[in-house]
Amino acid sequence: MKNIYCLFLVVLFFGCQSDNQTTSHSAEKVATPVKSAIVPNGSKVVAQPAKTKRDTVKPKVNRTRYAVSRARPKTEIQGAYPYDIDLKDATSKTVKSDQILAKNDKPTVLLFWLTTCFPCSMEMKAIKEKYANWQREADFNLYAISTDFESNFPKFIKKVEENKWPWETYNDVNREFRQILPGGLNGLPQTFVLDKNGKIAYHKRKYKPGDEDILFAKVKELAAK
Repeated sequence: MKNIYCLFLVVLFFGCQSDNQTTSHSAEKVATPVKSAIVPNGSKVVAQPAKTKRDTVKPKVNRTRYAVSRARPKTEIQGAYPYDIDLKDATSKTVKSDQILAKNDKPTVLLFWLTTCFPCSMEMKAIKEKYANWQREADFNLYAISTDFESNFPKFIKKVEENKWPWETYNDVNREFRQILPGGLNGLPQTFVLDKNGKIAYHKRKYKPGDEDILFAKVKELAAK
């Protein structure tokens, strides 16, 4: 009996030592030294861990592009056909409109378009399909003039080369036609038919299938006069 009692005391003693060591190690793991700051009155204030500052505000970048107009004032542009406006062809050659827009006692069609205008492409495709027959039925002039900004001139060249239109095509270099034509060419495509004297006899804005037939009917009427 005495031996059993002694054994119990030995087990109890080592068990207590083990618990004390475990508690000590746990305390060491939990306790983390922190820096403290001393305020003027001598007391210490535990400093909070410093937070990393991040620049979350991204600088604003002005991506707006402004196109500077090179068009002359309306009062300085010859407002009557064949005008005096700079036109550039797909070879980058620049000529005055009064040098290439014919004055030959025929009605003249001026078709204004943009390389980025889908209805413009539709209209010119429809006219191209019927143009050969139109030429046999009536004697007239037709010019397609793009109003693209200079930055889109490479697209203009590509369009001309790809489509191989059977009429003369130019780019209004300084976008001056919008200065002198009715409506300022607001909304494309726009088509003007001028009579044999160079006076506007018909004006059409936008395009829907079948408009090309209405256009040609007016051309035939003027050609017959």
